[in-house]
This record gives sequence, C-alpha cells and structure tokens, in this order.
Amino acid sequence: MGTRILQVVDAHAGGEPARVVVGGLPTVPGSTMYEKRSYFMSNNKLDNLRKILIQEPRGYPCQNVNFIVPPTDKEAKFGYIIGEQARVYPLMSGHNTICVATVLLETGMVEMVEGLNEFKLEAPGGIVEITALCEGGKAKSIKILNFASFVHHLDVTVDVPSLGKIVASVAYGGMHYAVVDVDNEVNKATLGGLKIQPSGGRKLCRYGEMIKVACREQYPVSHPTLNYQGCDILAFVSDRPTRSDADGLNTVVMSNGVLDWAREETWTAMLDRSPCGSGTSAVMAVRHRRGLLKVGQAFVHEGIVGTVFKGVVEREEEVGGVMGIRPSIEGQGWVTQFCQVVLNPGDPFMEGYTVGDIW
Repeated sequence: MGTRILQVVDAHAGGEPARVVVGGLPTVPGSTMYEKRSYFMSNNKLDNLRKILIQEPRGYPCQNVNFIVPPTDKEAKFGYIIGEQARVYPLMSGHNTICVATVLLETGMVEMVEGLNEFKLEAPGGIVEITALCEGGKAKSIKILNFASFVHHLDVTVDVPSLGKIVASVAYGGMHYAVVDVDNEVNKATLGGLKIQPSGGRKLCRYGEMIKVACREQYPVSHPTLNYQGCDILAFVSDRPTRSDADGLNTVVMSNGVLDWAREETWTAMLDRSPCGSGTSAVMAVRHRRGLLKVGQAFVHEGIVGTVFKGVVEREEEVGGVMGIRPSIEGQGWVTQFCQVVLNPGDPFMEGYTVGDIW
C-alpha cells in the first residue's frame, strides 16, 4: 500500500476534542450503520485508522474520532462511525455528534442557512435528529434528539476489589453507564470524600475504571434490541454544581486500555472534558426513574472543566419492552483545525502507541 492521506477536521464540544475524518477513507461495507460499525471495529486495517488518529504521535488520550461515511438511510445527510480509545465504538456520543454536525455545517458539506437548520444523521444506533441555530456562518448551538435512554439497574451494590462497596445505577444513553453519586453516604465513605474537580482527576480515573469493570462483571447488561453489552463507561455525579445555572455536576470516566485486576498499573482511565451527551442522557434516565425529572423538564449538566450541556426530557419512550425517556442534548461545537494526516507505510508508528506516563 502506498501513502494515504486522510482529510481531517478537528473540533471540540464542551472542551472535549473530536477528530472528524471527511475524506480519504476506503469503502466500509454494511447495509446499516450498525453493520458498518461492526465491520469497522472487527477489521484490523480499519481499526488501525482509529489508533493512528487518536493515539500517539498524532493523538492523545482524550481524543475521539468520527469517520464520515455515506448513509444507509435515505433520510440522513451523512452517516458516521465513532471511535474511542480501548477499541470502544459507541452507538451514539453526544459531544461527538455535536462536533460532527458543526463540522458538516461549517465546511459546507451540509448546506447552512441563517437561523434554524434541521437535518438527520445516521449513527450506529440509528437516526439522530439535528437542530442547529446558525448565525453569520457559525453553528451557535447544536441540539440532538438522542435515542431512547433507560435504566437497567437502580441503586445496586457493587463489590469493587481493593476499594470496597459502591452504590451505583446502570443506565443506557448511547453507551451503558455505571452512574455513581459521589454524595451518597456509602460512596462518600468508600471514596474518601472524593470530589468532582480537576485536581482529583487521577483518583477519579482510577476509582472510576475499577468500579466500571466490577459493575460490568457483577451486573452485565445488554441493549434490548441491539447486540451491545456493558457497562462500558462510568459517570460520577453530584447535585452540587459549581455554576449557578447548572442543575448537576458530572465527570465521565472513559477506558484507555484493558483493566487487569492482577496488574495495578492497568487501573487507569481518562476523563471526558465535556459534560458528555450520552452520559447526560443516562443520568437523566436515572433522575426520571427517581421522579426527579419530568417530561418537558430541562436539566443543565456541568462537566469537570465548567462547561454545560442542556438536556430536556422530550417524551417517554419504550424500546424492546423497556420504558425510558427520549432526551435531547444541546451544546456548541468549535472547529479548531483543518489538517491532512499522512499515512506512510514506512512510518514505524503506523499503528500508534501508548506510554504509561499519561496513559
């Protein structure tokens, strides 16, 4: 294979970066976006593109990537496959979708008009409805109508090796989340009063990854209509935001490798810098189950760097016999860079790499 060049637009939403690959991809087979995702993640050559773009020397731990592909649903303008670290391919990601919609509009791949722009994208989990407010050539806000989000387990006890007992809920919002309230008295004792703030990042990552893996082992879950298992991610939450305009505070812990209980050096992860769209959806599903969030009610969620996403419970909805909510998530994306990524077969780091100092 000769040198390949990928056309990439970098963006961020709420401070969390996302790469959007808009050109240079080979054809990805599949009759649905879910099938395209399955093919992509199981094909080593394609999965290597994920590693090349978000691992070193071209990426960094909190990087994500979105591969723009032709849609399989005629209602959608484009399809996209989301790739994260640790070979994670979500069915939906809020911050990634905000970045994708922003890039498509601001590069002209989707025609932009002044005012409201409505169109659909095809994620691996299904059709995502986009409403974008645009002014002067800039997408000022992106509102996503997410898939049905629902609770698998409410307030279960997880026995975490080398840590102790944790009370968690398990909910789906595009990924399967372990939702852990740091203000819960049991959790406060086990976590030593850990708070959601940047200075606590290392402990949040370590404990979060440990809890998530233990929760997955003790309370395995699956999507009711799609072959998608979890838990595969975790959200620490609190009802004590730092912003006066926010209703809750969170940080989402994402895997950067495979945890091995016998190897303590693998008890690591990274934090989503944004308030996290799929995480906010899962948290809203939990709050709705508790009776704390009603249909039509808004929920402003603050992330660890102080940015917010606005969620709204648009309606209740059933999926595969499970009752949940249909949330919308609103935020803003920013284009940060246009680049051409060169894939040279002679490069010694064509598959990327990780080093334990920051990974």
